[in-house]
Amino acid sequence: MQTKVLLISLFHPELVRGGAQQVSYELFQALREKGDVHCFLLASADARQPGLFKSGARITGFDGRENEYLFLSRDYDHWWHKVGEPLLVETFIEFLQTIQPDVVHFHHFLTFGVDLVSVVRGVLPNCRIVFTFHEFLAICHADGHMVRRTDRSLCDHASQVRCHQCYPGRGPEEFLVRKMWFMQHLRHVDAFTCPTHFMIEHYVKWGLPRDKLFHVSNGQRRYGTPPAERSPRRSRNRFGFFGQIHDDKGVHILLRAVQLLLADGFTGFQVELNGANVEFASQPVREEIEAFLAEEADRPLAERVVTHNGPYHVDQLATRMARVDWCIVPSLWWEIFGLVISEAWMFGRPVICSNVGGMAERVRDEVDGLHFEMGDPRALAAAIRRACEEDGLWQRLHDALPEPPGRELMVEGYLPLYRLRQVEQIAAA
Repeated sequence: MQTKVLLISLFHPELVRGGAQQVSYELFQALREKGDVHCFLLASADARQPGLFKSGARITGFDGRENEYLFLSRDYDHWWHKVGEPLLVETFIEFLQTIQPDVVHFHHFLTFGVDLVSVVRGVLPNCRIVFTFHEFLAICHADGHMVRRTDRSLCDHASQVRCHQCYPGRGPEEFLVRKMWFMQHLRHVDAFTCPTHFMIEHYVKWGLPRDKLFHVSNGQRRYGTPPAERSPRRSRNRFGFFGQIHDDKGVHILLRAVQLLLADGFTGFQVELNGANVEFASQPVREEIEAFLAEEADRPLAERVVTHNGPYHVDQLATRMARVDWCIVPSLWWEIFGLVISEAWMFGRPVICSNVGGMAERVRDEVDGLHFEMGDPRALAAAIRRACEEDGLWQRLHDALPEPPGRELMVEGYLPLYRLRQVEQIAAA
């Protein structure tokens, strides 16, 4: 029996780049290859694509592609996480009634609204609802990062008072009502998934039932073959950063580590930055990064230590990874999964990362990578210097790298969750 799946995705990766939409589209493509699954994709678009918004249009086809649709999100309320246009919700109901999916998989709720979970349950009472978390947005109003706005420290749990301290303009009771709003809609979900065990524990502490939470790793296709390795006798002294260049990704911590090494007279290394969106960083961090890069650009080419290569597409990863020996992930938040870790493994690159959250769960310190104290540029500088100078370290860690999870593994994790309701219905009959 063929299972009809509607996959709901935050943005389409060809409109807005990002890890959540990339993984969602990988899942969509992999499910379409299954003969017993009929998959539809509903990806959101917002004001960043004004040309897609036409008078009267709410859900449209995407670029002539089969079974790919756009949800034209309007007037989104980021406090309650709901769209403000009733006609858009009515169109969503009509869309559900037309497709009649057996499974609705919310691969995100941002730009759609958490209340659409209740809408699905009301329209399709026998549908199985699967819900994937990519960060802590349901728990944390601060972009779902659980980083305290008071002092930028990591937050390990939410409470009315703690959340009020981050947002003094909202009273503690408002955060209580916000949580009640989420719980009211999330109670209709049959199965929640998280890409790391670390994340599951946070949602259990928040109040979701453990027996509804499942671990399903994010999977990806291979973007190319690993580059031919250089001689082990050559110093492994080239480091790469891949990702968004803003506060929580910790690029400024990496640049401070570079400054410390240079001040100590250590120059035998190179750092390549791959990414964009520095304009979304806070003003102090943006100015620090831009000032560093401007100063570096004024140096003679032969004396430059840091190179900023700009944004990249996944199909460019093979070329850019070939230019580095190590991948640095200096994030200043929990970093739930870190797709860049999988991408580094894909190309045989050990990872040097902050010692918290999903990074610490995935990268095994001294086994297949190195940890350093989160936010400490001196600790990162020491790790970089060690990586350059310690004989055999790169090869030892490289030889222990795990196989990055492919999208086939991701599909194997989701299919049992999709089909459980069908099994229950057959058993009941």
